[in-house]
Amino acid sequence: MSHHWGYGPHNGPEHWHKDFPIAKGHRQSPVDIDTKAAAHDPALKPLTVSYEQVASRRILNNGHSFNVEFDDSQNTAVLKGGPLADTYRLVQFHFHWGSCDGQGSEHTVDQEKYAAELHLVHWNTKYGDFGTAVKQPDGLAVLGVFLKVGDAKPGLQKVVDALCSIKTKGKSAAFTGFDPCGLLPGCLDYWTYPGSLTTPPLLECVTWIVLREPISVSSEQINTFRQLSFNKEGEAEELMVDNWRPTQPLHGRQVRASFQ
Repeated sequence: MSHHWGYGPHNGPEHWHKDFPIAKGHRQSPVDIDTKAAAHDPALKPLTVSYEQVASRRILNNGHSFNVEFDDSQNTAVLKGGPLADTYRLVQFHFHWGSCDGQGSEHTVDQEKYAAELHLVHWNTKYGDFGTAVKQPDGLAVLGVFLKVGDAKPGLQKVVDALCSIKTKGKSAAFTGFDPCGLLPGCLDYWTYPGSLTTPPLLECVTWIVLREPISVSSEQINTFRQLSFNKEGEAEELMVDNWRPTQPLHGRQVRASFQ
């Protein structure tokens, strides 16, 4: 198992470039969002999040996070507008989180880390399927939402309650009727920049849209994330914590803001 990528001292982000040389590319994510350097771009449109007809399918522990997967065979849950020229279809969401509340997010804002970060992953429908889209520079759009610890987020509780059934790597459970709108903040002001997947294969195919306003979750809710395991059932327990990649150099990229 040790050769496989992960977040440990021997297979963590500083080692990924050995198997995935693009890790040292010039369009890698996450990045630090320097709010003074992020220029307001009046040409940026408001985001349109259309999740009314969304159909969630299952929840899966993949050994580095957990994914909530959606039926993406039709345009039932799409992201449009903002910096996007095309329609992007929701395929899954997942989180990155820390071992404590002071870290866990992948993006940072003026070097500040949040307790966790939600990634809602969408693919560009003009490419026909997810696998084709990830090979294109405008193939994916990922909506990033910061989580801070405070009041509970009611819209997250159904996810939290499902985690006990997928404690170890490879476990999945049916997960239907979930509305991801309950995970969004009230305000959709955002920063955007061209970047990459933050896990191997680290492909440089993502238009990142990071929301300025965090959502609040309770310490009980986030502690349930920390009770998941990286390992398969029957293997030595490694708690799933600190599954985040550190920020990467901007290499001249501009982070744009939809707000002043």
